Amino acid sequence: MFCPFCQAQDTKVIDSRLVGDGSQIRRRRECEVCHARFTTFETADLALPRIVKSDGERQPFNGVKLKGGMLRALEKRPLSAEEVDGVFGSILTEIRQLGEREIASRQLGEIVMRNLKRVDQVAYVRFASVYRDFQDIQEFAEEISSLSKEKSKRNKKKK
Repeated sequence: MFCPFCQAQDTKVIDSRLVGDGSQIRRRRECEVCHARFTTFETADLALPRIVKSDGERQPFNGVKLKGGMLRALEKRPLSAEEVDGVFGSILTEIRQLGEREIASRQLGEIVMRNLKRVDQVAYVRFASVYRDFQDIQEFAEEISSLSKEKSKRNKKKK
């Protein structure tokens, strides 16, 4: 690993530890030339599928775009950055586990909505309203009504 400060090739690992769910390793390194210390993160490089848009256009998976959409839906909601990263990681894991080289944008949207619904129903409705292109207040009301019915069913099963 090159030193980001002096560009020397010789750096040594001082400390390594697992981060989060164990899918990433955090390493503290020290340059043997200038003695600067820095942190690196190591993750498995697993290819994500291409996204097939509704018009048939194929695009590479764009995690920045996906996370941006999630963050807009989660704006001013009580989820910590770690929780948001956890949801994003769950979505990526689910996509990888499909084992497909291409997935439809509709399927990706459904995966995102399912994961948002699990952690924050307001963020779910926000995301769904854009994703499903709600045209009027009636569509919002129907979605909220279906959420209320699901919640009452879960509460009855718990009793």
